[in-house]
Amino acid sequence: MLIEYSEYLIHRQWMSHALQLAEIAGGAGEIPVGAVIVNSKGELIAEAENRKERDQDPTAHAEIIALRLAAKKLQTWRLNECILYVTLEPCPMCAGAIIHARIGIVVYGVDDPKTGALRTVLNIPDSAASNHRLGVIGGILESDCRQVLQTWFANRRHQPN
Repeated sequence: MLIEYSEYLIHRQWMSHALQLAEIAGGAGEIPVGAVIVNSKGELIAEAENRKERDQDPTAHAEIIALRLAAKKLQTWRLNECILYVTLEPCPMCAGAIIHARIGIVVYGVDDPKTGALRTVLNIPDSAASNHRLGVIGGILESDCRQVLQTWFANRRHQPN
C-alpha cells in the first residue's frame, strides 16, 4: 500500500504515541506493545498497552483492549472508519478481532516473525477466512519499535529468576 509523505508523517506521529504506550507496558513487566485507534478525522478514540500479566488475562493484548475501548466510545463494534496503530504486527487472535471489528486500516511498526498474522507468518486479512478486507501498512518507525522490544527482551534475559 503506497502512502503520500503527509500521510506518512501522520502515521509516524501516531506510532510514536503507540511507542510511548509500549514503553509503559514494558516498564510494568509486560511485553512492550502499544496500540492507538484514531477516527477518520484524525482524533484519538482509544489507546492501550499490553496488560496480560497485570490483568492475568490471556486476551489482554494492546489491540484487543483498544478495540474494546473504541467500540464502547463510539457505541458501535463497526470501526470501519478507524485506523489502528500498533507497534508490533498483530497475532492471529488480534488479527481476527481486527477483522471482526471491521477496522479500515492497520498500521504497524515491526513484523513479528513468530506470530505475525497480517503479513509475516500468516496473512489472515487476505485469506479465505476473512470476511473483511482492510488496508495494512507495516514498517512505520520499524527500527524504534524493534529496539524497544529487543531491549526489553535482552533486559529480561539478564534478570535473575
